[in-house]
Amino acid sequence: MSSYVSILYLLIFLPAVLLVYNVLPKKYRPIILLLASYAFFWSISRKLLVFLLVSTVSIHHIGLWLTAVQSERNDVLAKTERSGKKAVKALYIRRQRWIVFFAACVHVGTLLVLKYSGFFGRNINALLQTAGVGLSVPILKLMMPIGISFYTMQAMSYVFDVYRETTKADKNLGRLALYMAFFPTIMEGPICRYADDAEQLWEGRRSTLENLTFGTERILYGVFKKIIIADRLNIMIKTLYTGYADYDGGMMAVAAIAYTCQLYMEFSGTMDVVIGSAELFGVVLPENFRHPFFSKSISEFWTRWHITLGTWFRDYIFYPLSMSKPLKKLTSKARKKIGNHFGPLIAGTMALFVVWLFNGLWHGAGWHYIFFGMYHLVLIVAANFVEPFTREFLEKIHIRREEGPYRIFRMIRTALLVCIGELFFRAEGLRAGFCMFNKMVTQFTLCSFTDGTIFSLGMDKLDFIVVALAVLFVFAVSVVSEKGTNVRRLLSTKRRIIRWAVCYGLILCCIIFGAYGMNYTPVDPIYAGF
Repeated sequence: MSSYVSILYLLIFLPAVLLVYNVLPKKYRPIILLLASYAFFWSISRKLLVFLLVSTVSIHHIGLWLTAVQSERNDVLAKTERSGKKAVKALYIRRQRWIVFFAACVHVGTLLVLKYSGFFGRNINALLQTAGVGLSVPILKLMMPIGISFYTMQAMSYVFDVYRETTKADKNLGRLALYMAFFPTIMEGPICRYADDAEQLWEGRRSTLENLTFGTERILYGVFKKIIIADRLNIMIKTLYTGYADYDGGMMAVAAIAYTCQLYMEFSGTMDVVIGSAELFGVVLPENFRHPFFSKSISEFWTRWHITLGTWFRDYIFYPLSMSKPLKKLTSKARKKIGNHFGPLIAGTMALFVVWLFNGLWHGAGWHYIFFGMYHLVLIVAANFVEPFTREFLEKIHIRREEGPYRIFRMIRTALLVCIGELFFRAEGLRAGFCMFNKMVTQFTLCSFTDGTIFSLGMDKLDFIVVALAVLFVFAVSVVSEKGTNVRRLLSTKRRIIRWAVCYGLILCCIIFGAYGMNYTPVDPIYAGF
């Protein structure tokens, strides 16, 4: 199974697991989910199943180790005089931090070696060559478990939460293993938190008619976005990004917009399938998208796009850094000198730099990914810096931010900035990204739209019409949802014939207009390799 949107997964694996899950008694259902999860991982990465098992056992023991230290601390504190409690707490905090550091070295270190050793090795060799040193670092070719970044972040969130004592270490290895390996989330997320998901996974709820209906509808909607829009755009996008030197700036703009659309439809569509799959079993996973293209700023965009990744960076990197003693002292001094608005921006920017550096590297081992992170950092920091001036200017010209025209302008501006960022994200390297961007700015023409070039990229007029209509449908659903209406809940209030018509309509659209067969190459799971 290479994808959640495959016949093997949707028509064989998922129905089979669902059937066995509901037939067996409640106490066996979590075991079925765990075995199905390992079978799923074995089907996509057989040789690396051992990695998953060893990693899970390691995280389990680290959690118990932290709990044991915390229990020992509490016992010592109970026997210690008040004057000595501070020293005891400091001692045990240091011990716990060393355990967390050890966990990070093992699990994050494994991620760094498997995912980034080649990138660092190539750059070190380039520096040595430039310096005239006749040495080179060997480049290792290592197998990387699919979805390793998602898995590692989920594992470390468990360790951090046990350290903070917001989550108790689980003595049940099976329950922790299911949380770590649940098959809908193991490839592309969302990044779940133990406190939110472990218990409901292990509870073994029987599937209800509502769960089955809502889950199926969510899956169909995700498949619609993936195979009708994302897969149909794939040929054109590959052609433009690999052969960018042969096309003008107008086609580079098409490449940026088309890829942004593809990325959203593929990733959010996969999340729909994933969340819908979990819903069939009565499991509620966190939402990973909330209509990001209604955002009015880059900051807001990243609260709506890949939400679980953003909250992970916020909770485990940004907040600890920004609330650290050095940065708190820096903020206090800066407030006194440059005011309450600009003062906190200095420390905040330093914390954001680390977040966006990690964000860029998390997406891939390449300089264009690092640039992608720095690009968004600059946009967010610049927006924060000019905020008082913008507010003052808008007041002078009597424009309210939430007024229709200006709100739409902000949405379009944000979407264009996102498209530029995704141009570099998708490019075949940083140099290629700058070349494409330069063409888009300095060589923009409409010639490729009028001389037929646009229809020589693997998509004909019918393909463009199908994509446009499908995007309009997704946009309409998003508008309704953005206004606060639960579309599936609304649909459930309608007559049965209407509900069935919608479901069968989605199925027929996928069968008739889906991009599959000999003439199409489906887009690979974009985030599965991260």
